[in-house]
Amino acid sequence: MGSATTKVVVGEFLKGEKNPKIIGAGEAKTFGMRHGYVVNTALVTASVQNAVKIAEETSGIKIKRAFVSVGGVSMRGDISTGSVIISKADGEVTSLDVEKALEESENNLNLNNKKVIHVFPISYRLDGKEVFGRIEGMRGNKLEIKAIFVTYSVPHLEDLLEVIEKAGVETIDVISSSFAGSQIALSDKQKIVGGALVDIGSETVSLAVFENGLLVSLQTFSIGGEDITNGIALGLKIPLEKAEEYKKGNTPDDYNRKKLEEIIDARLSDIFELIENHLKKIKRSELLPAGIVFIGGGANTMNIEEASRDSLKLPAKVGTTDIFGNTKTKLRDPSWFNALGLIILSKDSDNSSHDSLGSVYKNIKNAIKSSIKQLMP
Repeated sequence: MGSATTKVVVGEFLKGEKNPKIIGAGEAKTFGMRHGYVVNTALVTASVQNAVKIAEETSGIKIKRAFVSVGGVSMRGDISTGSVIISKADGEVTSLDVEKALEESENNLNLNNKKVIHVFPISYRLDGKEVFGRIEGMRGNKLEIKAIFVTYSVPHLEDLLEVIEKAGVETIDVISSSFAGSQIALSDKQKIVGGALVDIGSETVSLAVFENGLLVSLQTFSIGGEDITNGIALGLKIPLEKAEEYKKGNTPDDYNRKKLEEIIDARLSDIFELIENHLKKIKRSELLPAGIVFIGGGANTMNIEEASRDSLKLPAKVGTTDIFGNTKTKLRDPSWFNALGLIILSKDSDNSSHDSLGSVYKNIKNAIKSSIKQLMP
């Protein structure tokens, strides 16, 4: 559910097939949202209903339950650490010790009006020494865990869940849009060596940084593709609809594009400055071998790859996907990647973090699902 469009994808996994078969999709303009949060419940509910109806018609399936991706200005990643004394007499680390350390990490966060929707362990230390791989079964006295907690505003989440319920759909699970999109746009290798996913929505930009196969940072900025479109409309004195097309490079053959490119470069510079400042803050500026991958509707902005390379001094590309093989479909557009990522995660949602602590992650996810149900009206 974006501020500009709401997208619904229906897919199924066939036996023996790695990638899902997409059997339906629906898209509708979103009304009643700003920067990823609800400002008019009735309008957003109608937007969801419209997208769901189209997805039902194209798939031939009645949609009663769905995975939901959330984004917007209130989504962010907070890093915290926690430690516990190993509970077993022989010092063997168990999943209970890991859970307690993660609980301690969460308790050390300031969660005023925020709800944790994901927990990803980043690193482990046993008696002061860093441990790689599986921690359970090792022996020691003190376990320390560093984790990233993806959080979201409680009021915003309550409003989104209320809208989806009013639209007649039950929420199975809530997943951050950046994490969902990364399932489509980033390869395992890109996540291991270090790369960033930049999701340019209509009114927000989210930056997710991966390293060693793990999410290590998540930040959302209140700027988006609409700011580029508005700048073009004002600068060239043209209607917004035409400005949107010009932004994508769809101009008349005889059009002088110099001024257009200057306007786009200026607006992209605003976005890249925010990204660069955050990369400096987490000490990753110019240090991501896999570079930047762009998704979202704003990824279709002309010259974005070249402008990014010049500004951020990193490799840059617009996200692509191979899940469709040679099939031509509008779903190849990077604006669909968050919705497609939900399909990938739905295959085995309890273990979607791909970390070595699957059972712990499963327990955390169950706890999150339970707390989300408590938020529902």
